[in-house]
Parts: sequence; structure tokens; C-alpha cells
Amino acid sequence: MSVNAKTLNEDEFFYGHKACAGCGGSLAVRIALKVLGERSVAVLPAGCMSAVGFNFPQLCFGNNAIISTFAGTASMLTGVEAGLRAQGITDFHAVGFAGDGGTADIGLQALSGAIDRNDDILYICYDNEAYMNTGIQKSSLTPFGAKTTTTPAGKNIRGNLRPKKNMFEIVAAHGIPYAATASVGYLNDFMQKVEKAAKIKGTKYIHIIAPCPTGWGIATDETVEIAKEVVDCGLWYLAEFENGEYKLNYQPKEFTDIESYLKKQSRFRHLTDEDIETIKRSRDAKWDAIHNNFKIN
Repeated sequence: MSVNAKTLNEDEFFYGHKACAGCGGSLAVRIALKVLGERSVAVLPAGCMSAVGFNFPQLCFGNNAIISTFAGTASMLTGVEAGLRAQGITDFHAVGFAGDGGTADIGLQALSGAIDRNDDILYICYDNEAYMNTGIQKSSLTPFGAKTTTTPAGKNIRGNLRPKKNMFEIVAAHGIPYAATASVGYLNDFMQKVEKAAKIKGTKYIHIIAPCPTGWGIATDETVEIAKEVVDCGLWYLAEFENGEYKLNYQPKEFTDIESYLKKQSRFRHLTDEDIETIKRSRDAKWDAIHNNFKIN
């Protein structure tokens, strides 16, 4: 039986941390570790979750956990997995939790190498769409139009000019055994994907949208709602890649209003009608590609 809210492990493995109220990243880490259990070794690079989870003299993990270099999440996971296996230990999960910058920017080389070696690790990217820990700077996963401290919104340039990098399909292009997208707005889907990934040998990658109230400009009690809405309006999709095949897990019957989603967040309130129309066209083009290339559940 697939894990769900009723069958989820009652033990807590990530608690007492110092994350901001409403932090989507901490929710993703907490839920993933509850699925994986105490026989997990977590690797976290410089970023929000290491900053809030390792505060001397407190360690906010109930399982083994270690901080890696900013660029080295995947390479340290490789060492953890190899070291435990060399000792004859087999009943464990080597799992990494890295943010969007630590994954799509500085950590991409190590992740690509781990996939190429097909190391038996699980890499989870909690994507809050900017370098939130160091002051809300743009990453390559910051969406078009978003205001950050390095992509300010002015009269001539209205926020980030570049599209969000498609890490899911970049990872899939490596021929990885398993990759998936998720959202903290759809936790049952995320839990089932973590559970599935834990049973697959080789490299696994899960990319989960995890809103940051501080950086997105939303109320602290709106995290789950906005993470659900980004899926419902079509700006994020829930999918898997396995055995060389893409599979869409959820198809909204009708997209909710993109403008409503965007204008709830202060990082997008400067957008013009023309900007919003550009975002809509990009969404529609992406969904045309999904319908042409993905198997639909």
C-alpha cells in the first residue's frame, strides 16, 4: 500500500529547526525523511536547510545528517553510499536535500557526474526559485518576471528576463533511472514518489516546488495553497521519467487564472498585462509539448 497521510511514519526526523514560518523547504525535508525513516543519511549543502538545521549546540535531525560544500551535494552522497556499502551496510538511504541554486547552478556538475555513474542515491531539490538564504538573489530556476534583489523591477526591465531552467528534463536527458516533479501543495503525490524512488536502484532525482513566503511575498499560512495553485494554473506540472518514458501524473481539467496566482505574490505585482500574456503563451507552449511527448495517466 502506498504511503499516505494516515500511514505516514509518526516519528519526526527534522524538528526544532529555525526555518522561517511557512517555509516550504522545511516541509519537503520533513515529509521526505518521514517516508524514508531513520536509516537515512542526509546530505545538505550550504543553503536554507543547512542554515536552519545545524545550529550549535542543536542538530535538528533525528537521523544522521551532514553539511556538504555548496557544490558537492551529489559527490558527498556518492561517498556516503560507497562508504556504508564498503562496510557491509545495505539497509540505508543516502539522500540529499539542496535548493535551486545549489542544484541547477553550482551543484549541477556533481549531480551530472553522479547520474553518469548511476550511484545509488536520492537527490531532492527543494525549489523556492531564488537564493533565499543569502538575500533573495536570482538563480537559474527563478521564473520569468520575478523580482529579486539581483533582478529588480524597474520602468524598463521588469524583473528576471530569463525563463526557468528545466531541471527535470535536463536530468532525464542523462538517462537517469527515475526522476519526478512534485509540489508541497500535493503532498500525497510527493510522498508516493519518495517511497517509489527509495525502492529503485541507481540515481533518483525529485524536484519539488517549495515556496518561500519571504522571497515570494506571501503570507506565512499560504505556502501550501500557493504551491497547489502553481500546479493548477499550469506553471508547474507533476510528472515522472522512468524507463526512458515521460509520464504526466496530473492533468488539471481547466487551468486556474494565471494572473490571480501571480498577483498574490509581491515578486510579481509589477507585471504588466503584456508580461502576463507572455507567461500564458509560454505555459501553453509547454503544455502542447507535454501532450505530444508525455504519457498521460
